Amino acid sequence: MAAAAGQRRLDIEEVGDVTVARFVDKKILDENNIQMIGNQLFGLVDQDKRKKIVLDFANVEYLSSAALGKLITMNNKVKTIGGKLRLCSIRPDIYEVFAITKLNKLFDIKDDQATALAGF
Repeated sequence: MAAAAGQRRLDIEEVGDVTVARFVDKKILDENNIQMIGNQLFGLVDQDKRKKIVLDFANVEYLSSAALGKLITMNNKVKTIGGKLRLCSIRPDIYEVFAITKLNKLFDIKDDQATALAGF
């Protein structure tokens, strides 16, 4: 069953053969939202078989640790099908969380969308 438009948590855009997913919410804290985001992200890989994905965090001001778990799962899914996942436009205070948890080593993080799309 397709999610209602009001439930969409990601704006999906195709840039060449790369899928750009932009987070709609400023705060990714609510468990239901995180579940929906996870389902949308995983669908890109599981159903659509997208192999080149950029997650754009330009709108995101807060990110819960539960959301980080979804990102780790997403990264594993993309790797499993031989794809690449890049993150971009992460605010410094959110990036700090990635650095503290050493997730900045796990993820391929770029400054902005243009850099993330380059050389894919």
